Amino acid sequence: MTNPGEIVLTTMLTVLPLLGETSATAVDRIVIEKANRTMKLMHEEDVVRSYRIALGPEAKGHKQCQGDNRTPEGRYIIDSRNSNSRYHRALHISYPNNADLLAAKKRGCDPGGAIMIHGLPNGYGWIGAAHTAFDWTQGCIAVTDEQIEEIWKLVPNGTPVEIRP
Repeated sequence: MTNPGEIVLTTMLTVLPLLGETSATAVDRIVIEKANRTMKLMHEEDVVRSYRIALGPEAKGHKQCQGDNRTPEGRYIIDSRNSNSRYHRALHISYPNNADLLAAKKRGCDPGGAIMIHGLPNGYGWIGAAHTAFDWTQGCIAVTDEQIEEIWKLVPNGTPVEIRP
């Protein structure tokens, strides 16, 4: 027969790894503020992590057409991920939504669609945080390779993304 102290210790040892898994999935949304060049991983109203980001060189304004080097603005979700991207890991944002498709159609252009949160181009991880000195993407949201590794683990598919001006 086991004593009650052994049962509590065994239960705690079983639960502790689960607590780590729960905290790893605690991110319930991503907030990107283009003007401040920041991305925040949120849980309710708390900031879980915050990152300095790089955008496209035409960062002001909502993405209009493919090739305009703008990052979209609005509400989307993380709908897929690519571990074999040209960049160190990539989380795909669900742009374009129906409103984006309609607006692009009215303009007579393709809205594009490969909007990602990603690390640095493969082989350039050594640049690190210096990449944020200027906007260099084609409308994506870029972080360091170490940061995308962390984001990859914390952000599940289906996580809402709000991109603010």
